[in-house]
Amino acid sequence: MRVHLKRTAAIATTLLAALATAPSASAATPATCPQISTAFVLPGAKVYPEGITADARTGDVYVGSYADGTVYRARPGQRTAEVFLPAGTDGRDTANGLRVDDRGRLWVTDSNTGVAVYDPATRTRIAHFEATGAEPFFINDLTITPDGTAYLTDSFRSAVYRVTPADLARGTGELRVAYDLDLPAGSVTLNGIVSDPAGRYLLTVDMPSGVLYRIDLRSDAITRVALRGGDMKAADGLHLSPGGTLRVAHNTTNTLSRWQLSADGTRARLSDSLTDPSLQIPTTLARAHGRTLVVRSQFDKGGPLTPSTGTPTTFTIAAVRGL
Repeated sequence: MRVHLKRTAAIATTLLAALATAPSASAATPATCPQISTAFVLPGAKVYPEGITADARTGDVYVGSYADGTVYRARPGQRTAEVFLPAGTDGRDTANGLRVDDRGRLWVTDSNTGVAVYDPATRTRIAHFEATGAEPFFINDLTITPDGTAYLTDSFRSAVYRVTPADLARGTGELRVAYDLDLPAGSVTLNGIVSDPAGRYLLTVDMPSGVLYRIDLRSDAITRVALRGGDMKAADGLHLSPGGTLRVAHNTTNTLSRWQLSADGTRARLSDSLTDPSLQIPTTLARAHGRTLVVRSQFDKGGPLTPSTGTPTTFTIAAVRGL
């Protein structure tokens, strides 16, 4: 396991260099009357947040730091988040993808190892699963289907891993590949991933090409989603709402886009977008209380994006209404 941790700097440099040079987001219709504000502050001088998730039961919002693996929690109405899991907890060096499942358990990916599952009530790790093999990997984002199965993207191996409820009950094990998209080797590929509310399919995006893939969980067929009105280049985080509204964070272009999926998830039409420098390299997003919460990573301000364009300001989570 520690062999992979030693590769942190090299892997991060390769991945984030690709982010910096990713093609710009597609031409999209301007958003109408966007309202951007600050939801809450993340304490710390070099947080460089990456992942976010909201607990629908409690209203708590969790944010992960790419820089050191700290996980923050903001309770409803809280203007400054608190440290929920300190940096280095259980050997975690990064915190990329975060999800709260239907039973309130918090899932946190570490790009250099795998994924850990926590009981928020006790802040204890109850399960962990690790990637194996000599081939470089980068565990990125995850989604959880209605039956409790977790699916995780690997940005280097262009693979999707699966952790079943039976795996979770065992508490530990290796991450096993469920789907291999066989994208070009040696490049950064899959990033965000979501599942539809009925558990029929997954959607995952190839960030450099802007292609959105649909993975049918019944037939295992992998197909491209037909995009109308634009593409998903530089797409990082995805969020799928009931009714088929798909929201996308395009990192290096400071863009958010909204798409309407067809009933079967095979087609998507661009319905709105917002580009604003105040989004500060948005990486992931979540929905809570009728607004979209967006991670302002500031990766280009002395963080992992190179060249740096300055020093970071206070790290915050944006709240966007009307998108």
